[in-house]
Amino acid sequence: MPRRRPHFGSYLALAVLISAWGFAALGRADGSPTPLASVPSSSTSPVMVFAAISMSEALQNIATQFTRQTGIEVKYVFASSAQLARQIEAGARADVFISADQQWMDELRRARHIDPWSERRIAGNRLVVIQPANLPKVEARNWMRTLGRGRLATGDPDFVPLGRYAREALTSLGVWTTLRPHLARAENARSATLLVARGEAPLGIVYATDALIEPRVKVITTLESSLHLPIVYPAARLKDAEEGSMAYLDFLSSTEGQKIFARHGFERGD
Repeated sequence: MPRRRPHFGSYLALAVLISAWGFAALGRADGSPTPLASVPSSSTSPVMVFAAISMSEALQNIATQFTRQTGIEVKYVFASSAQLARQIEAGARADVFISADQQWMDELRRARHIDPWSERRIAGNRLVVIQPANLPKVEARNWMRTLGRGRLATGDPDFVPLGRYAREALTSLGVWTTLRPHLARAENARSATLLVARGEAPLGIVYATDALIEPRVKVITTLESSLHLPIVYPAARLKDAEEGSMAYLDFLSSTEGQKIFARHGFERGD
């Protein structure tokens, strides 16, 4: 598909950004990286980011640091990856898409909505089994038996990445057929965690990062990563995105950005 031909002003802005990034790559004399504050942004529009809701706290912190260093504002829309991808396919304006799995990113690539050269994996995660924090601790080896007639909260496996990962893990454990009728299918990862936090479901399979920030739940056990596909968060700029979108993506992958993700419990995605 032919690209839109940039006007002269775009070339000038791009040249300025490239020069700034070049100096950043050289670093300071002491070997530390030059901050992204060298990227001029007086005429740069805010970067609109559609991102998986499970990353909301980490990405808000990243936006604060990124804006402080560059002057480029970041605006977010948080929801499930499926909801966001469908909005983009329907014509919603976004500059960057961050998914909670590879499938929805692949779908947007096939539909030629994203710039494939900008795509990178920015973080990883783990699955944990949780229960309400105010109830007696369930033994890890007995968590499936304690479910009884109760509901098991997780993402909807037909649409939500969390649910797909959970289905893969339960299938690997040989209990998917047994537990499938007990699923409380949430519309996104955060909603699944809240079902357990509010006591509406006695157990849940959620991301480790969501369990970490919700004081009303406690972790029973962590599921082995070999039970499901790797949990990765790919990010990419969309076609015709604002100029600041590449600087934002680079910040996500930078040492500083990765440290923020780590503080919020995320693993490396590479």
